[in-house]
Amino acid sequence: MAFPAGFGWGAATSAYQVEGGWDADGKGPCVWDTFTHQGGERVFKNQTGDVACGSYTLWEEDLKCIKQLGLTHYRFSLSWSRLLPDGTTGFINQKGIDYYNKIIDDLLANGVRPIVTLYHFDLPQALEDQGGWLSEAIIESFDKYARFCFSTFGDRVKQWITVNEPNIFAVTAYEFGVFPPGVPHVGTKAYQAAHNLIKAHARSWHSYDSLFRKEQKGMVSLSIFAGWAEPADPYSASDQEAVKRAMAFQLDFFAKPIFIDGDYPEVVKSQVALMSKKQGYSSSRLPEFTEEEKRMIKGTADFFAVQYYTTRLVKNQENRKGELGLLQDVEVEVFPDPSWISLNWVCVVPWGIRKLLKYIKDTYNNPVIYITENGFPQGDPISFDDTQRWEYFRQTFQELFKAIQLDKVNLQVYCAWSLLDNFEWNQGYSSRFGLFHVDFEDPARPRVPYTSAKEYAKIIRNNGLEGLP
Repeated sequence: MAFPAGFGWGAATSAYQVEGGWDADGKGPCVWDTFTHQGGERVFKNQTGDVACGSYTLWEEDLKCIKQLGLTHYRFSLSWSRLLPDGTTGFINQKGIDYYNKIIDDLLANGVRPIVTLYHFDLPQALEDQGGWLSEAIIESFDKYARFCFSTFGDRVKQWITVNEPNIFAVTAYEFGVFPPGVPHVGTKAYQAAHNLIKAHARSWHSYDSLFRKEQKGMVSLSIFAGWAEPADPYSASDQEAVKRAMAFQLDFFAKPIFIDGDYPEVVKSQVALMSKKQGYSSSRLPEFTEEEKRMIKGTADFFAVQYYTTRLVKNQENRKGELGLLQDVEVEVFPDPSWISLNWVCVVPWGIRKLLKYIKDTYNNPVIYITENGFPQGDPISFDDTQRWEYFRQTFQELFKAIQLDKVNLQVYCAWSLLDNFEWNQGYSSRFGLFHVDFEDPARPRVPYTSAKEYAKIIRNNGLEGLP
C-alpha cells in the first residue's frame, strides 16, 4: 500500500561520524577530536573518527549510495570547526564551504533534498575552552554560526535542523560525562546545558525568521530523541504516572517550551524543585526562563523532528533518600521487557513508533512530523544478507503506514539511520547501523549494500510496502 504522494524517503549521517579528514584543509579541532585522542578506553578500543568513512574525500562514493537507494532526502550535518576553525566568523575556511557546496549542489542535481543539521555533537574545541554549552556565551556563538550557514547555504537548503538530540547530548555529556567534555556533573550541569541549547535554538530560529525566511522560504526545527515509554504494570496508577513523568523529562522538556508556551512542563519544574529542596538547595537545580525568554522560545519550530529507536518499560521508583541525579528527579526505573529482541541498546519495538507519533500529534496540535533518525544496529558477526534486520524495518514501515492512515498523523519524511556504517560515538565501529557496509580495515573504505539497502530502495520506488495488510 502506498504512502501519501510526495512522502519523503531519506537516510542520515553526521559530520564527525563519517567525514574523517579531522585536520585536513584547515579544519579546526572539535571536542570529539580532543576526546578520542586522549584515549583511556572511553571509546571502544580507543577508536577515533580521524578517518571514519573517509567521506571528506569520498563524497562521490556516498552520492552513488544515495542514488542507488533513490532517496528523496539526505540528512547530513555541517562540521562547525571545518567551516569556522575557532568557532567564530573571525576566520572562515573556504575549503569547508567548498566541500559542503559540492554536497548540496550534487544532491540537488540528482533530485535529492538536503536536510542540514548545524550541530551534531561536534563543538569546536575553541568554544569548549571558553565554557562550551555551560556558558551563556554559547548562545551568541551558535546564533552567529547559524546565520553564517543560512547566508552561505540557505539559497539551496530549505530544511534545517539546528541541534541534534539536545536531550541525549545534555545527559551524556554533562550528567554521565561519557561524551565530551567528559566530566560528569550529576543532577546539575545537564539542566544548565539544556537551558542554553533551547535558547540557542530559539535565537537561531528567530535569526532565520527575521533575516532569511522571506527570501529563502525554508523551514527550521531541532531533532529531539524520543523513546516510547510503557507502564511496567499497565494496571498500576503509580506506573502510569511514572510514564507521564518519563515522557515529560525526555521529550516534553524540549518540545513544550518550543511548540507550546516557552516553558518547561509543570511536572518537570515541580519534581526538580521538590528534590532540590530535599537536598538542601536554596533554589531549584533547574534554571528558570524569564518571561521575555519564554516569549522568545515559544513557537520556534516549523515542523516536529523526532528520532525514535526503541521503547522501555517504566516503573515508579520513589526517591525517598533524596539522591542526586536526573533519573532520581524523574523517580522512575527504566528497563526493557525481557521478551523483546535486543540489538545492543536498541530493543526491537516497532509498535512504539506509532504510539509515539500519536502522542506527538495529540500533545502538539497535529504538527508536520519528520522522523530524522530511526534504525537498527548489527554487531558481530555481520551479515550482508541482513534479512532479520530488514524485517524490523518492514515492521516499522507498517506501523508508520497505520499512524498515517488510521491515526491521521501528519508524517511527511522518514530518514533511516544511517546511510553508512560509521563511528557510533562511544561504541566506535563495533555497532553498525548502515544501509551500506563500510570496510574500516580497507584504506579505500569501500561501500557495499546490505540486503536492507536493496529492500529499502524497493520501498522508495514503490512509495510504500507491497502487500501491506
